[in-house]
Amino acid sequence: MNHTQESKDTILEQLPGLDCGLCGSRTCKSFAETLLTKPQDLEKCIHLSKEAVKPAMEGAEPAGLFCQGCEKSISDIPLTWQDSLGRDYDFVLDSLPGDPGPREIIIPHNPALTKELDVQKGDILIGRPMGMSCGCPITHCGVAMDVDYKNGVITWCVTGPLNPRTRGYKDVGYYSAQAYEGVVSAARSDLKIGMRYFFMPHRCMLQWRHSGLVNFINRFQDQLAIRLEGLFIG
Repeated sequence: MNHTQESKDTILEQLPGLDCGLCGSRTCKSFAETLLTKPQDLEKCIHLSKEAVKPAMEGAEPAGLFCQGCEKSISDIPLTWQDSLGRDYDFVLDSLPGDPGPREIIIPHNPALTKELDVQKGDILIGRPMGMSCGCPITHCGVAMDVDYKNGVITWCVTGPLNPRTRGYKDVGYYSAQAYEGVVSAARSDLKIGMRYFFMPHRCMLQWRHSGLVNFINRFQDQLAIRLEGLFIG
């Protein structure tokens, strides 16, 4: 292993491992690569305590970088089946193979915007899920995967804010989240069609549990792909 790879691995061990994207990088791994040349960018990680960031910024050896509010390094914390507010959930939903992020099916509160903005597959979009469908306080960023002009429905993969910051975007404004599609990477019990479950989107920035009705299951290889509708947060 060369010294660059060794340094990157050392940095990666100190990051939270949430892949939330809020720092501007899609994953903690890509953020670690950025920190090799721009160590000052460490302050962009909102999950690290200021006590850990300060010595690292000054070039000292930190005692360990800790997730804000946690008593242990995030790498030492096992899957507890509780969200950041201490609420139980049933499974973790991860991205479908080949997707750049979690797949979400949305309808802008003004569906005409889908056509007016001429949303095309591959376009970078931003918007915020508002109302009963989700009510998430975080603006979502992503890339369009499929567009239905007749109904105004957009299927996109939610990613971090790096692309909108550097490449521009189309703003769909407030929207309703209609469904999630993804792969179940961990579950506490067998999932059944027609049942409602609490789940954790793997890259949720807030690490809050969601609720949804499973209405599609497809078993392939060793994975379980599902679709959830009737979404809520909490």
